Amino acid sequence: MELYQQTICELREKLDHKEITAKELAISVLKRIQETDPKLNAYISIFEDRALLEAENFDKGKTKKSFLAGIPFAAKDNFCLKDTLATGGSKILENYVCPYTSTVLASLGDSVLVGKSNLDEFAMGSSGENSAYGPTKNPYDLSRVPGGSSAGSAAAVAAGSAIFALGTDTGGSVRQPAGLCGVVGFKPTYGRISRYGVMAMASSLDTISFFTKDVTDAAHVLKELAGYDPHDQTTPQVEVEDYPALILKPNKKLRIGIPQEYFEAQGVQSAVKQALEKTISKYNELGAEIVKISLPHTEAALAAYYLIMSSEVSSNMSRYDGIKYGLSDQTGQDLLSVYLKSRSSNLGAEVKRRIMLGAFSLSHGYYDAYYKKAQKIRTLVCEDFTKAYDLVDVILTPVSPTTAFPLGEKLADPLEMYLADIFTIPASLAGLPAISFPVAAAKNLPIGVQLIGKQFAEATVLQAALLYEKSRSPLDLSLMV
Repeated sequence: MELYQQTICELREKLDHKEITAKELAISVLKRIQETDPKLNAYISIFEDRALLEAENFDKGKTKKSFLAGIPFAAKDNFCLKDTLATGGSKILENYVCPYTSTVLASLGDSVLVGKSNLDEFAMGSSGENSAYGPTKNPYDLSRVPGGSSAGSAAAVAAGSAIFALGTDTGGSVRQPAGLCGVVGFKPTYGRISRYGVMAMASSLDTISFFTKDVTDAAHVLKELAGYDPHDQTTPQVEVEDYPALILKPNKKLRIGIPQEYFEAQGVQSAVKQALEKTISKYNELGAEIVKISLPHTEAALAAYYLIMSSEVSSNMSRYDGIKYGLSDQTGQDLLSVYLKSRSSNLGAEVKRRIMLGAFSLSHGYYDAYYKKAQKIRTLVCEDFTKAYDLVDVILTPVSPTTAFPLGEKLADPLEMYLADIFTIPASLAGLPAISFPVAAAKNLPIGVQLIGKQFAEATVLQAALLYEKSRSPLDLSLMV
């Protein structure tokens, strides 16, 4: 097995026992990028010289020795790293050089950053097709999407061009592409990982998340990244647990909730339904108690999310005006025309759509009818989950209603695209931890399921996912790259 195909835990053991060097590992991953990225377009920037230097510093003992030390990874290109470009997948930031480093990348200073991954522009999208730098493609079928918005990070981990990768999850932007690319995607509780130095999309929803090859790796990454940050006041001073140790403890009688609203949704492929049924049956065999529950406000969650998210987008995007940030079109006759021309020529269609929807929802005369009502629905969605956790430990749902769909299929119909996140959005509204992990495949396309836990119950979510992962054989999937 090639080095780039192995997990963090396998590589950590080899590095610690001097069986390999960090430079050898970095070279393996960088060669894999050269081999696959012309087809995948998973990366916007590749840091070959920087990565090799970081690997050499590890081999020489110049860096600290965290569990992720010397491990090559990718970061979504909305994470700031001092003195490097960060585009957010947008033309308006094609020349933006970061003046500082995000908390998350600073905490991974002894790991090896091989590059910044492609994404839907400013993390707005569900397919990876909205990037100003071209669409990312699914490693299992190059004619299909990898999911979005953290498209490049998901494709890189699936293809082996990163051992793990950082993303952001606002309404499903890590969990959904993880499901479509056959990797593990983990979204912690809102605020569990600092967002300082990461471009804001919707501030009450954005959650730093990540991709790994298996559940145990996810536990190790979470342990390294979680914690309070004085630069981000949404990070609570809640103790960071030893997740890798906790998930190995004997399982208590696990209670898994099956919400009827998710399983009655229209548009779910038969292959996805069959995979869910088999997953539930396997959990039952493993000794879990399967409990039918109701989350009655699920149907309203999608509409509420897009109103709240778009409203926050319209506010956060106001800084990209060609003056404070971004490329500037100076052909206008006055300041207002400079703003308008800079934004109209350098922002993509989906970003403009969400800005307009959000500005309308917040406008005088419509605030109460739209934004305020959406916030009330959000409260009801949160209450649904709170009641459910009196009965169960975790909730099992689909990740996506379909397997990876063809490139271009949904671009002309925004509503169809938005429905791709219908199963991931409720957990985001409630700020709950959730994991997506692969359980099956159909026509060489991965199928994932999602487990959702109560706030700060990351260890329970990981333990429940690991219970299933240990019970199944590897999926029979063939990469096309």
